[in-house]
Amino acid sequence: MSTPTPGDPVVGVTVNEAVATWSPSSLGLTGSVLEVVRAPHPVLALEGATVDPLDPTMLTLAADLIATMRVSPGCVGLAAPQVGVAVQMFAVDVTNHPKTRTCHGTFVLCNAVVVEATRQEKAREGCMSVPDLTGDVKRPTRLTITGILPGTTDVLRLTTDAFEARALQHEIDHCNGLLFLDQVAGAHAIYPRQVYK
Repeated sequence: MSTPTPGDPVVGVTVNEAVATWSPSSLGLTGSVLEVVRAPHPVLALEGATVDPLDPTMLTLAADLIATMRVSPGCVGLAAPQVGVAVQMFAVDVTNHPKTRTCHGTFVLCNAVVVEATRQEKAREGCMSVPDLTGDVKRPTRLTITGILPGTTDVLRLTTDAFEARALQHEIDHCNGLLFLDQVAGAHAIYPRQVYK
């Protein structure tokens, strides 16, 4: 049986609802907290391999990404390369972020591809794999992507905006071997991370 790819047509799925109603409990697994690798670790520069969303190893990885994201203060997304696995998978949850407008809760996507991006806006980004720096990155404020939820085979088309769109693009970049530092306009747009007490 072949695994569908993000270019395949979507049949009979209301996409945003499918993502919003998916939950980590759908995996039937309790994830483990993994170590987050830091730049310049070489895995962060690799383009991730596509994954079979039904592979039990990938389902375990999905649960691990969620568990690791949840114990990391301020974390709104985590990609597989950040835990040392060069594959196309990431977790996102922007639920409690003050800049969130559209929110689909906690979800994991495999093999995500940007199919439409509009209205670029510059904003500050940080990353667990680059803990000492932040940077100004131009990203789309409205984004449409395709991808597959782990444990399913339907290729979904998800449209979102504002902070969730930024978080998705940041994680897709990780899956393609890019850090936010690769997207800044130059050294003038990189800053030491502020620590507030």
